[in-house]
Amino acid sequence: MVESEMELPVRVVQITDTHLFRDPHAALLKLNTQDSFEKVMELVIQNERDIDVVLGTGDIAQDASREAYLRFAQAMQPLKAPFYWIPGNHDRRQVMETLAPFEHAFTNLITFGKWQIVLLDSSVAGEVHGRLHERELQHLERSLRAVQQHPQVEHVMVCLHHNPVDGTAGWMSGIGLHNQDEFLAIIERHACVRAVLYGHIHQELDFERQGVRYLCTPSTCIQFKPQVQDFTLDDVNPAYRTLLLQPDGRIDTQVIRVTGHAFEVDHTSTGY
Repeated sequence: MVESEMELPVRVVQITDTHLFRDPHAALLKLNTQDSFEKVMELVIQNERDIDVVLGTGDIAQDASREAYLRFAQAMQPLKAPFYWIPGNHDRRQVMETLAPFEHAFTNLITFGKWQIVLLDSSVAGEVHGRLHERELQHLERSLRAVQQHPQVEHVMVCLHHNPVDGTAGWMSGIGLHNQDEFLAIIERHACVRAVLYGHIHQELDFERQGVRYLCTPSTCIQFKPQVQDFTLDDVNPAYRTLLLQPDGRIDTQVIRVTGHAFEVDHTSTGY
């Protein structure tokens, strides 16, 4: 658990699905993921000031290599803000946890003034889909119940990698959170939850369900086209998300995309 007395609002930057490789010249569906990541980071450095926390919400590496995780962590340093990450389906937590200079990056609870951020590990070794282990569900339930007794915290944002609601394309069936009903049941019985933040499906989403805001953020590399049946890449550019967590529970958020650069991707691909 990490606790801060910093004044609200809380300024959050989310970076997700970077899919970095051991080899910085490697490409995913023709797109050099290191290059696209660097262009997103240049934009973050250019635009963002006084960041309170950076959240890396999974699929940091495509090949789960130590070198890829180190490059991601080192790229966070110019932001001069603490960063925390959770594993996605391409990641290996045991590798991420061995990075001695960045052990602080693994935590499951962050408190900033009136806000609590809960981080969940939805990864399943060797599988594309996600599932929250019983320990993760217990951590979520316990954290949300504790808010009722906390003298200061009133609002919660929950973060995980996998989409906890159905994806927006036919081919996405089965790759999301497999025990989504258990997750949603916990979320929906705690009025303190304001938002659920995730990645995995490489696109921008912002919708409300049972009074809770669900926010999906684009990848820093390839993008998946919504509302299609078969695997299709989108033409929109890589991006990151900013969130301003207000003391009254409101969230001001924006997805900011790289502009002025055309990225080559393999539009003939039927998957990856």
